[in-house]
Amino acid sequence: MRDGQKRCSLSFTDRRVALRQMPELWVTHLGSVPYAEAFELQRTLRDRRAAGELPDLLLVLEHPPVYTRGKRTEPADLPLGEDWYRERGIAVEDSDRGGRVTYHGPGQLVAYPIMAVDRVADFVHKMEAAIVAALADEGVTAEPRATPLTGVWAGDAKIASIGVRVREGVSMHGLAVNVDNDLTPFEWIVPCGIDQVRLTSLARETGRSPSLPCFRKRMAFRFSEAFGRRQRLVSASRLLEREAVAA
Repeated sequence: MRDGQKRCSLSFTDRRVALRQMPELWVTHLGSVPYAEAFELQRTLRDRRAAGELPDLLLVLEHPPVYTRGKRTEPADLPLGEDWYRERGIAVEDSDRGGRVTYHGPGQLVAYPIMAVDRVADFVHKMEAAIVAALADEGVTAEPRATPLTGVWAGDAKIASIGVRVREGVSMHGLAVNVDNDLTPFEWIVPCGIDQVRLTSLARETGRSPSLPCFRKRMAFRFSEAFGRRQRLVSASRLLEREAVAA
């Protein structure tokens, strides 16, 4: 028995050593942040990451209701006009990410990785794998699809979107997963340029009201795992400290 216990102890120790040797991914949970404010924060952090002042990091948050227009957005993607949307409490903001128009709102998980990127395609595939794994933890089978049906899908309905921009070798923007948000605003646009696409959410797929705080933690864990990183929780104030941190 003692020999068996020793073997288990050694195995556990080895795992702890391996975990400590993994590079860190700083993870910051920001709560609800207006899109324009989060956009400026991303720019600041991207510049610091490019300068080697910060390690790779992941911002996890929600947005108040907003339509964001990617670089390839067309006028027909917002068919009802900006004033109509704003009258219903939905902001309309431009973004320098790829893709077209999408919606963000309360109850939707948004995650923005500020990370060094070598190959964009590999980077996106790892994000897709992280989303699929986090949804599987909740009992939802999902899969990524190729262009033009980008994102992650549960059956014939889209449950998550990805849109990134890489400049100076560092990423901005990221992913959004519908958890328990209102899906109606998607019906008023052409989401991601895909006409007549059906949207779904974790709540709709499972028939229950999932906990967004719990799913935030699950998504951050699966994201870190997909990139082979050790998650380290960091406050927002720590990100903005001027002291450089080894990247």
